[in-house]
Amino acid sequence: MKIKKIKISQKGFKYSIMIGNGIINSTRSQIRKACPEVKKICLVADKNIPVGLRGKLKKQLTNYELHEVILNPSEKLKSFSNVSKLTDKLLSLNFNRTDLIISFGGGVIGDYSAFVASILKRGINLINIPSTLLSQVDAAIGGKTGVNSKFGKNLLGTFYLPKAVIIDVNLIQSLSQREMVTGFAEILKHAIIFDKKFYSWLDKNSFKLLKDRNIKFLKEAIYKSCKIKLFFVNNDFKEKNMRMNLNFGHTFAHAIESANNYSSSIKHGEAVLIGMVMATKLSKILKVTTEKTLNRILNFYDKYHLNYDLKKVLNKKKFSKIIKFMSSDKKNKGRKINFVLLKQIGKTAEPGNYKYSPEFIKRNFNKLI
Repeated sequence: MKIKKIKISQKGFKYSIMIGNGIINSTRSQIRKACPEVKKICLVADKNIPVGLRGKLKKQLTNYELHEVILNPSEKLKSFSNVSKLTDKLLSLNFNRTDLIISFGGGVIGDYSAFVASILKRGINLINIPSTLLSQVDAAIGGKTGVNSKFGKNLLGTFYLPKAVIIDVNLIQSLSQREMVTGFAEILKHAIIFDKKFYSWLDKNSFKLLKDRNIKFLKEAIYKSCKIKLFFVNNDFKEKNMRMNLNFGHTFAHAIESANNYSSSIKHGEAVLIGMVMATKLSKILKVTTEKTLNRILNFYDKYHLNYDLKKVLNKKKFSKIIKFMSSDKKNKGRKINFVLLKQIGKTAEPGNYKYSPEFIKRNFNKLI
């Protein structure tokens, strides 16, 4: 069992990200290292995780007072009312700061349980075991937590670091093809904004990731993707400037999800794939990037059968809602919408330099889809 390990030191906190196949079996030893005083554990798990895998994890927790919470990973879970249900339960069980929440699921479960961990008694221990490709390369990395508001996605949240992140590549072998593509979107984003060599590697090897699910190539892609995200996080933890680059395509994507009322008919990664093309088209309109760069990305999408046509996934009647939700994006300052634009593969424009009115986006919307 060969493990790739990334050690992180942020704001005086130290933790590790471990990537390997079968490493869920090391959970007990990771708890002892990271949180030696734990007596009670709340396992917050995605109901879609196979019972056998959940049982395998629970065997690692037999020495503790274990409380299990099984949840449906809908974006609608990420509300204050649902947060209150879990905090009330843990307070009634007298969970202390030295106790532990283990998040076992995808991005929704991770965002929700990490938010609860960050506010319960002003912060209790958290270990993240992401079970989807999307959460392994994105939601579980970087310390963001969040719940949704009627005004948009993830507008309420905190920055909170886990004690450890355990990425078991075996967990994603049972995912649907759609879930694999959803996670692949974030891997592709990291390559587009930061590493043209990684982009070329993906252009050559992505069938091994998406079709073959080759363990060796998946571990490498996850490792490289995590390293890229951590580069931005380590240099700008509170997202004041550089970390905003990670939002490439997300201003559009979050608005698409919000306009669709967080329905499962559009998954986060699917919205990101569309949003990245829309952001690149906007970059071309504004002469920040070239036709060649746009075509290179579109050719990649076509090669690996990735959808970038908004009209295929969202009713045209909802297009106006997209602009409305973009206007409420948390990265905006004032009335204008803040965009992360692309110069070329591997390099974005300086964050914060491209802000445009909702009216400008509305006038150009048909050119972006």
